[in-house]
Amino acid sequence: MNDHPVLARIRLNPHHRDVHRDLRDPMQMHRTVMRMAPDNLGDAPRHQVGLLYRLEETDTSSTLLVQGTHLDPALLPPKYGHADVKSLAPMFSALSKGLAVRYRIVLNPAKRERLGLDQKDKRGKIIPLSGADADQWWLRRAADAGLHLHVLTPTSLAPARPRNQQTPSMRHSLLRYDGTATVTDPEALTQAVLNGIGRGKPYGAGLLSLAPATAA
Repeated sequence: MNDHPVLARIRLNPHHRDVHRDLRDPMQMHRTVMRMAPDNLGDAPRHQVGLLYRLEETDTSSTLLVQGTHLDPALLPPKYGHADVKSLAPMFSALSKGLAVRYRIVLNPAKRERLGLDQKDKRGKIIPLSGADADQWWLRRAADAGLHLHVLTPTSLAPARPRNQQTPSMRHSLLRYDGTATVTDPEALTQAVLNGIGRGKPYGAGLLSLAPATAA
């Protein structure tokens, strides 16, 4: 258990039945990672512990990154995976204006549909963004988060589709961005890392990872 922000890197057991289930259903994955948080957190428990997660998959392995406070990987199902936990405090201490960093983030770029004046009492649908529109969305959000982007390389991921019969058409488009940037506002960037960026956090979006950029 920890009372400061940490990052747990969990190498998932490919033979575990719960792992297979969670990889098929992002809502089940969310329920599983929430098991790492304490009970009795009241309303918005994910927000209470600042829980964010991201799934990283290769041809041979699946790794789950989980960030938050008061996290206990021992509360995951037995043999679910091997967890390494590290404090984020050194990273936050190292952030300074002008620092060059590498970043990775999975996002759900979207905007709300604008309705006519005759529908001013209604809210428009959430419209997913792609291509140049998604890139511009990320550029704006990164600037607000205290990052000046130099490189942004998008990778389309499979959309998150909750396997819930009550929401058969629900899907959350996901894009992963990798690149380099310069820190412009360390305080804003710290808050962006802690709170996540954009929509879709229960579906594995919003977790911003940073590392020092190495010279070429």
